[in-house]
Amino acid sequence: MKESLNIFYGDLKNSFKDLLPIIIVVALFQGIIIRTVPDNLTSIIIGLTIVAVGLALFIRGLELGIFPIGEGLAIDFAKKGSVFWLLLFAFTIGFSTTVAEPALIAIADKAALISNGLVDAFWLRMTVALSVGFAIALGTLRILLGHPIAYYIITGYILVVLVTFFAPKEIIGLAYDSGGVTTSTVTVPLVAALGIGLSSSIKGRNPAIDGFGLIAFASLTPMIFVQIYGIIVYSLGETSSAAPVVSEVVETVRSAATAYTFSAMDTFMELLGVIKDVAPILIVIFFFQYLIIKKPVAHLHKIATGIIMVILGLYAFIVGLEMGLFPIGETIAFQLTDMGNNLLIYLFAFLIGFSTTMAEPALLAIAIKAEEISEGKIKQNILRMIVAFGVAIGIGLGSYRIVAGDPIHYYIIVGYIFVIIFTYFAPNYIIPIAYDSGGVTTSTVTVPLVAALGLGLAENIEGRNPLIDGFGLIAFASLFPMLTVMGYGIHAEYYKKRQKVEPSNIEGEVL
Repeated sequence: MKESLNIFYGDLKNSFKDLLPIIIVVALFQGIIIRTVPDNLTSIIIGLTIVAVGLALFIRGLELGIFPIGEGLAIDFAKKGSVFWLLLFAFTIGFSTTVAEPALIAIADKAALISNGLVDAFWLRMTVALSVGFAIALGTLRILLGHPIAYYIITGYILVVLVTFFAPKEIIGLAYDSGGVTTSTVTVPLVAALGIGLSSSIKGRNPAIDGFGLIAFASLTPMIFVQIYGIIVYSLGETSSAAPVVSEVVETVRSAATAYTFSAMDTFMELLGVIKDVAPILIVIFFFQYLIIKKPVAHLHKIATGIIMVILGLYAFIVGLEMGLFPIGETIAFQLTDMGNNLLIYLFAFLIGFSTTMAEPALLAIAIKAEEISEGKIKQNILRMIVAFGVAIGIGLGSYRIVAGDPIHYYIIVGYIFVIIFTYFAPNYIIPIAYDSGGVTTSTVTVPLVAALGLGLAENIEGRNPLIDGFGLIAFASLFPMLTVMGYGIHAEYYKKRQKVEPSNIEGEVL
């Protein structure tokens, strides 16, 4: 018991450290730029404390429950030798967890409202969920076949670019964003555990090179599927009613900036919501474990404890965000757009991108696994900082794109060209992790704030269309971490080679 408390205390201390960048950014802008003290300051402080506790519980629950059961299932499937059941499991996990993803539901509802019903929220969610199911199955097949991930990803990016030239401009930003909102906080650790467990149990596979990459597939295929969906609905469909008022759309985002009201009913409904999000994953896991693998779960009480900790941690995390971060963060975002100072907007976008990414639970889960699989060669804190720096650049540049009014696909296409170039030069062990890092950056913390900032800019700047210009920031936040992580890998390899050369030169001179 004492050892468990010490471990949790360490996790809690790390959680507060992860939240520190967000606190500094918010305090800086609130105190120096906006120059007002928030009315609900006490609620904000309590909320951020709850976030830290939730994050600590979540991480401990992953270690006890989600990681072991995911890796165990992958190993059992490999031993069973049935490709069909393994691919069906992969598809089901991808589909079931995505269709109920809260971030996707929010984005789909906003897209339906802004497009005046032409984009149907239900069918958009189904399209994305099917694409993610297909992606996880395809990524699993790649591990079985032992193919290099770069061939698949580069082919996927080429398809994204080709389809973009045929897609209506109203759907492009939404399609690019849909790739970033599919990887939920609970899905990411389970999918990562599946890939690592599978690659660990197949002879000739390297967990560091072959185990990562499933999340990259899940972020890529929705961009293709949603653009195809957009081509179909915009060529065949007609708007169902009069055009919506733009301010009504943005108000759906702005409403989240109001203070969180605590009540017993709110608490119960929040907890039910988290259980509902986690339930599809648990149903799929135990269905395949007991009916297909036909084997009891090892250390079931430990796994169950871990799952409960994940649910409670995620619940506390969400409640804390609603009490502490979302109200103040979104208020600042809208106040800055009203001030009309573009440089402040870019600075806020950069800093909030960095600070929120450092607190992303999904990124933390992947970073922990990357350090473990690489046997300490990849340090989780360094990886998270590099990913956060990439997100910061992406959101800053994406904000500039909205202000300038440039078409999003020019930026994204150039970005993909750089990804392909970097892939050629980057060391093999860093490429799958770099690809995955693009998918884990846009989750529980980042998506609501980024969506609010993008729609707020598109509403307040004359000549901008929320459907065309308001979406797309999430795509920028998913793209640039791939470049920064691969850039880090290239630099690390160059430095390592230089270190090997320099001692030999010195020795030669002495001789």
